[in-house]
Amino acid sequence: MSTSQLHTFTVAADKAGQRVDLFVGEALSLSRARLKRLFESGAVKVNGRAAKKGLTLVEGQAVAVVLEEETREAVPDQDLSLTVLHEDAELVFVDKPAGRPSHPLQSGETGTVANALVARYPECAQASVDPREGGLCHRLDVETSGVVVAARTRAAWNTVREAFGERAVDKRYLALVTGPLVDEGDIELPLRHHPRHPDRVEPALFGAEDAREAVSRFRVLSRAGEHSVVEVRILTGVLHQVRAHLAGIGAPIVGDTLYGGREAPELGRFFLHARALGLSHPVTKKPLHVTSPLPPELRAELERLGLPLPRGEHGDASLSSPAT
Repeated sequence: MSTSQLHTFTVAADKAGQRVDLFVGEALSLSRARLKRLFESGAVKVNGRAAKKGLTLVEGQAVAVVLEEETREAVPDQDLSLTVLHEDAELVFVDKPAGRPSHPLQSGETGTVANALVARYPECAQASVDPREGGLCHRLDVETSGVVVAARTRAAWNTVREAFGERAVDKRYLALVTGPLVDEGDIELPLRHHPRHPDRVEPALFGAEDAREAVSRFRVLSRAGEHSVVEVRILTGVLHQVRAHLAGIGAPIVGDTLYGGREAPELGRFFLHARALGLSHPVTKKPLHVTSPLPPELRAELERLGLPLPRGEHGDASLSSPAT
């Protein structure tokens, strides 16, 4: 649900000559994306007429903006499928398919895991601090499949978020890579947002102001020619960490062209799967270890390359004690 509010301004002498989109953005502290939507919908008027974003303002002009005051809560989507791997009174572990975002970025957006979660578990909407997250305690990239955990209470959400922050969650991924790679190793490579490409990260200098600590451990499970199936355990949670770390050691993920991976048009995605999550239950304190089976398209890719399925990938999702 949203309500509209009218904002009016008079152009002062020191703002004359400024573009109207910059004027409105500064006055209402709006993002570029939201500004774009406002001008496209005709919600910005100058002296009573709909304005184009490049209009130059003149002193004394009247600027009116009709702004939707948007709710941030994820919209329940009853028609969206949701594969539950484990649920109890505090937590829900679900299997995120590739191509589905974890949660909405804009008000009213649907088609995300959070939309499906709040439709089936309405209490999840109030569990996370940001209601658009639908109780999710973390997120996966859009094209990454696998297990994610959501909380059903605020107390559980706080406890699990603290566990992520304290590196007390066992996060394991499966990736298919190309390139020379030793059997196992640690990757301790700080990452930062790319200054010219905000949708990706890049290696950073140790101690740099914009560097974020990122630590991963990997082991090769099988090989066939130049391809390797790798299990990666991440000890930190930096954006695109697995993708950037594997690319950083010369073994990019198949299909991940953003980080130099080999194109895989027949696969239709990059080969990265969140295989397992292990943590202590926020109430019982007992260990939980929830796994997600490889999706059919990833299984087919391994079979095509003559690579065996990793151990434990022959059956359904499982729930057990965490591996050490």
